[in-house]
Amino acid sequence: MTPLLTRRAVLGTALAASVIGSARAASPLRIGTTAGPVGQTLGVAAKLAKAQGQDVEIVEFTDWVTPNEAVATGSLDANLFQHVPFLNSAIKARGYALVPVAPAIILPVGLFSKSLKRLEDVPRGASVAIANDPVNAARGLHLLEKAGLLTLKAGLGDEVTVADVVQNPKGLRILELDAAQLPRVLDDVALAQISFTYLIAAGGDPKTALITDGAGDRHYTLSFVARPNNRDDKRLTAFIASYRSPEVKQFLLDRYGGFLEPAW
Repeated sequence: MTPLLTRRAVLGTALAASVIGSARAASPLRIGTTAGPVGQTLGVAAKLAKAQGQDVEIVEFTDWVTPNEAVATGSLDANLFQHVPFLNSAIKARGYALVPVAPAIILPVGLFSKSLKRLEDVPRGASVAIANDPVNAARGLHLLEKAGLLTLKAGLGDEVTVADVVQNPKGLRILELDAAQLPRVLDDVALAQISFTYLIAAGGDPKTALITDGAGDRHYTLSFVARPNNRDDKRLTAFIASYRSPEVKQFLLDRYGGFLEPAW
């Protein structure tokens, strides 16, 4: 190749890179989430970002698998719906190349009932529904232990399972179901572990929880998640700044009365 052709090739490559970079910078940031309170907070942040000239597309899902699949395959730039223990479990199970980028909010889980007003009234042999993914099943079991309804083998943390129940004085029947279905089974069970994400989306009232966890516990902080190669994407960094704003913090307080806690 002659020097002139070499120079043209270099200039052409540089121009192409510049065009691609400009297109990437101009393209909307795509964030996956779940319907309900998390999606609503993202919507508030997206309006703030729009006012600053940034386009953000919020894509809502009804399950806890597809949002990670979409980020891992590049269909989405990032997501916000999960705490880091859940992410680590998903990575272990499915081999995702995903990383937490920034903490967002702490979203509690509670025990709810249509038939009971007090935990002391849980009858012997009652059916209790918890989430069926490993980490949130562990979270549900710990919540049942906190409620004084059973005792777990000590020291297992997020690894605890139903097989690790060492005392179950009321002989509770523990059912493991998809987390999104838990608000719908309250007519059929005495108690159900329900994430505030799905509770609020189903029209439930967090104030009716018999017991909750998560408040102030950063172990269960929902975080923005991205691929390692785009965790420093300037669009994502700018949007996270919009999200972690006084306006979003005030929205959390006004809409949810402090049940959802900002983690920034």
